[in-house]
Amino acid sequence: MTVDLNYFHKKLEEEREALERQLKMIAKRNPENPKNWMPIQPDLNTQQSEASEMADLFEEFENTAGREVALELRLNEVNAALKKIEAGTYGLCETDQKPISPERLEADPAAKTCVEHSKN
Repeated sequence: MTVDLNYFHKKLEEEREALERQLKMIAKRNPENPKNWMPIQPDLNTQQSEASEMADLFEEFENTAGREVALELRLNEVNAALKKIEAGTYGLCETDQKPISPERLEADPAAKTCVEHSKN
């Protein structure tokens, strides 16, 4: 069974665009390494009326940083899958080089392994 590369390329491109849109709302590209994203820090120069407001800012930043990391990791997975399409290795399990089922790729177009090896 062959995999429709055009279909999965389109799905991955759409996901990449969505991930980058989400990242741009909470992070910015690192000027020293444009492939790396950094969470946008809260403005700490504003006058705070209570210590709890400052604590809320830090808590929100921690949550944003966690979201940024998860989005960036997924973006890296999507970019790697797109590179595999270009290299002609998309849809092959990284562990045994056997084809990944179309159902698994449909569920996760950036899957690196077949279901059997995903549990390792």
